[in-house]
Amino acid sequence: MLRSRLPRIRTLAYLLCLALLVYVMIYMPTSYTIERPGSADEVKPMVSVAGADPEEKGSFMMTTVSVTYANLALLGVSLFDDNAEIGERNKDQDDDEYRITQQYYMNSSQSSAIAAAYREAGVKFDVETEYVFITTVPDRDPQQKEFVAGDKIVALDGKRVSTLEELRGLLESRSAGDEVDVSLERGGRQLEERVRLVEIPNGDGTTRPGFGVSTGEVLRIDPEDPKDEVLFTQTQVGGPSAGLMFTLEIYNQLTPGDLTRGYRIAGTGTIKSDGTVGEIGGVQHKIVAAERKGADLFFVPEANYESANGKLEETDGTMKLVPVKTLQDALDYIGRLPAKG
Repeated sequence: MLRSRLPRIRTLAYLLCLALLVYVMIYMPTSYTIERPGSADEVKPMVSVAGADPEEKGSFMMTTVSVTYANLALLGVSLFDDNAEIGERNKDQDDDEYRITQQYYMNSSQSSAIAAAYREAGVKFDVETEYVFITTVPDRDPQQKEFVAGDKIVALDGKRVSTLEELRGLLESRSAGDEVDVSLERGGRQLEERVRLVEIPNGDGTTRPGFGVSTGEVLRIDPEDPKDEVLFTQTQVGGPSAGLMFTLEIYNQLTPGDLTRGYRIAGTGTIKSDGTVGEIGGVQHKIVAAERKGADLFFVPEANYESANGKLEETDGTMKLVPVKTLQDALDYIGRLPAKG
């Protein structure tokens, strides 16, 4: 009788082993990510100026990096992909906090791009803070359970909070251990929380009272003339590295003529409101993405040039790589180009 059951037992054992193998290879989480070339997308559909000059025969393109949380199967496949890089997953943020932080960086980048383009185009504008919100809630202190990443801070002890500076000013007169009433907005709902303040290190050996969470503020750039208002469409892309390309597109729409001069112009780089272009990560992946989309030239932050040029030579790429430190560097280079075609 036992002998007759052996085939069924073996089959069951094989199925269990197969199920375990599938779980380990596909569903079991790891602490690694895989970065690959993302996309090179035209910026014009993402941004519009109310009274824009629509002429644009070429295009400005922002470039991205594709980041995937890796299972064992993907890790194995990535070893045979020259454009894949394995990195460690950020353990300080969960998925929601990472998404909110990246969206915050994108919003800040867009605000800085508008300000930089306005300054270059001679457009008068004002800067206002829309709201202060929480980007990250560390899990090391249970007292921070009152907060969730994405919460907007509306008021402190009944006094309205409009900027980070106002929030810091209200907290200055408090001490660690004090309890305060915080008005929050979460998912469109108003909440009231009683929060005990904790000590926050200043970095110079001193401390200040605070919530023990990371905060940011979303800025609004208001032009004096409504026809110069800039609007962005919603995008799933996060991070600050599209700042330079946003600025070039906005400036093109604000000014007469076609700044692209018929070229497909890709690039990357953070932007400050004064036009300074900053270093970014993953530039080697963005070079590949731009090459795949047929870019004629690629603006790269000067600090990233060596890495970008190495990747371009490795792939035998033909697009022109242009290092820049400022928005003016990019505009000067475009100004020297002959009109294409």
